[in-house]
Amino acid sequence: MLPLSSKVGFVVFAVMTGAWGLWGFYRLYRKIRRGRRDTEARFDGLAGRVGAALVTTLAQSRTFKRRPVVGVFHSFIFYGFVLYGLVNLVDAVEGFYSLDLRPANVFTAGYLLLADVFSFLVLVGVVALVARRFLLPSRRDFQFHERTLLHEDVRRGRISRDSVIVSGFILFHVGSRALGAAAKIVVDGPDRYQPFASLLAGLVPAAHAQVVMVFGYWGALGSVLLFLAYFPYTKHVHLFMAPLKYVVERKASSGVMPPLELNLEEGGVVGAAKLEDLAWPRMLDAYACIQCNRCQDVCPAAATGKALSPAALEINKRMELNRLGTAFELGGDSPRGLLQFAISPEAAWACTTCGACVEVCPVGDEQMLDILDIRRNQVLIEGEFPQQLQTAFRGMERAQNPWGINRGKRLDWAEGLKVRTTEENPEPEVLYWVGCAASYDPSAQKTARAFVQLLDHAGVDYAVLGKRECCTGDSARRAGNELLYRQLADENVATLHDVKPKLIVASCPHCMNAIGKEYGQIGGEFRVVHHTEYLETLVTAGKLEAVSSGAKVTYHDPCYLGRHNGVYDAPRNLLKVLSNDVVEMGRSREGSFCCGAGGAQFWKEEEAGEERISENRVREARGVLGEGEGEKVLAVGCPFCKSMLGSTPGKGEDVVVKDVAELLWEGVLRGGGGVVEPPVRVVAEVVAPVELPVVVPEVVTPLMEATSPDVVVFSERKKWESKKLVEVEARLPIVQESAAESVEPPVRKKWEPKGKVAEVLVDEAVVAPVVEVDPAGPAAPARKKWSPKRAGDV
Repeated sequence: MLPLSSKVGFVVFAVMTGAWGLWGFYRLYRKIRRGRRDTEARFDGLAGRVGAALVTTLAQSRTFKRRPVVGVFHSFIFYGFVLYGLVNLVDAVEGFYSLDLRPANVFTAGYLLLADVFSFLVLVGVVALVARRFLLPSRRDFQFHERTLLHEDVRRGRISRDSVIVSGFILFHVGSRALGAAAKIVVDGPDRYQPFASLLAGLVPAAHAQVVMVFGYWGALGSVLLFLAYFPYTKHVHLFMAPLKYVVERKASSGVMPPLELNLEEGGVVGAAKLEDLAWPRMLDAYACIQCNRCQDVCPAAATGKALSPAALEINKRMELNRLGTAFELGGDSPRGLLQFAISPEAAWACTTCGACVEVCPVGDEQMLDILDIRRNQVLIEGEFPQQLQTAFRGMERAQNPWGINRGKRLDWAEGLKVRTTEENPEPEVLYWVGCAASYDPSAQKTARAFVQLLDHAGVDYAVLGKRECCTGDSARRAGNELLYRQLADENVATLHDVKPKLIVASCPHCMNAIGKEYGQIGGEFRVVHHTEYLETLVTAGKLEAVSSGAKVTYHDPCYLGRHNGVYDAPRNLLKVLSNDVVEMGRSREGSFCCGAGGAQFWKEEEAGEERISENRVREARGVLGEGEGEKVLAVGCPFCKSMLGSTPGKGEDVVVKDVAELLWEGVLRGGGGVVEPPVRVVAEVVAPVELPVVVPEVVTPLMEATSPDVVVFSERKKWESKKLVEVEARLPIVQESAAESVEPPVRKKWEPKGKVAEVLVDEAVVAPVVEVDPAGPAAPARKKWSPKRAGDV
């Protein structure tokens, strides 16, 4: 027990520091609630949410992802402090009352053993993590790219200072407690249930054991009470905020953007311009953030040297919140916009919306949603966005597709095939959602043609919307143009309600995600699957039989198919049928690396960096496919991935990028469905120019070429169809439908790619101008004001 003077002093100190700490936590609550009302349910099924949060917190399952070794050391600290909540309580009581905690029974023995062991493990964990952050090469994990916007407090070393203070506190707190336990062993005698304290007991002189016991008490409990005042302002407040974040986490998948209440009237707020414009759960994100930088590790923009760092975004938010005083907490405006301290415009437009940051975050932060809200505000309120997006927006407005090509040409891809529309087949078993890419891009058209021929071969009753189909609006929504998205989505929902499809199959994951997940927000509930999922069912049912090839194949997981929608196995199961040599890339499944097209990146220049995102991915694919003879295939399940990876410099002529459906159709033909004519490699003969669309998108993505250490040279990337080697589809036999069909579909004229000689491989020399860029980074592209049309104007 403590002497009387120490008891009185401890009570007074506890009341003062406790009140100070509670006031700090109350201020955190007031700052978090300044966020706007969230448009999604966060407290439904509260009992289940709390239970799931407890399981996730206690299991530390998210902490072990990606960094298992670090997770072990972190678990030492976490479980130690969970136990130390009980230990500190028992120690506090022991200071006022005489407790007999000798190992006389299994309970006291177990308590003493756990307290002793975890005292040691906490100290080991802290030392290991401090070494990792400050001494080992892994300290680079906590650094940021020079392009990244950092809050002033971050630049002044606030993160490192905070880490030192908190680490010092933990070492002192646990060390004091262990030293006090050692002094007690000196007084009371040996205790085999406290091996660590027994080891330290040799350092405590018997004559001063009582003094050391009192020091241990004050050092352990006094430091905890003193730390309460500082704790709300440290990153370690995540000890409480992370479980709260688990409780209120989103139920929707990362591929679903929160619904937006459009308010375009004068003074209305759409998206986020300031901290208080963010939904309150994303204010909580700033305090839940561990500052582990895992999100930065997996971000494709950060990995390729661009300005974006999801970690910096959350850290900057917290630093600014810590600066804001009572006026903000009571309803005053924050003095600065998000683009002034949290994230730069360049970084905000570099996000591919791949969702990797959200998936990997151990506390479930929603960094990507902050960026999308910032884009919404920039486009719909400020009219500020990359100039190249103007063309895509106008194309979607006028022709209902980002290419801006006449809607009447939407079925040209089916020339020469027996493809029926819903007018010709009103009640099909399957509605094939073709999508804009497969409607207008020659590369993606090959996927659509292969898929419908597979459906014909399997005797599937299907139809397409044809000219009634329009863009799902995915690119518009990810680019922040929510109004344009709603115009397109409302039209599609009305069309689909009229058609009443039993099942929709989409070959574009972005279309699948929008129709199947996001249209539900506006009353469109439809059953949608990816074409690889549907093809897997046909193969499993024996309706499609394929012969494997000798090609070496690796598969790239599209972000909107895999990470956002959890479809990983279907394409792989098909590839196992088609090849005996399927290899995985290191970054696959939920850890897959983006192709660089998502988030409307396809329609604009890629922000300045060290390399293109697609180059990073292609290099990885080439690494697993290896060198040498033999066919090498990079399989994809998304038209955007196919275009980005297929047109990437460095891919090489020996690697072919094909959709899984194309590979399956070739396998079916090898099995007797027809004969694939070998392509002939000749120089292309350019024929008459194609008809110009309403709007010609001017999509240019910078390709970086190293010239010298001081100069970075960019060359323009050609439009979507650009590729150094274009394989034009060979004429394949069209499978006739069964005689049982009551409606004979029209036979469309023979399909040939426009502007090239059919059935050849074409060498295409791409000559593009180069522009020298300042090594410090090119200026952001000029942004043009754009006034969105109101719904009544369309």
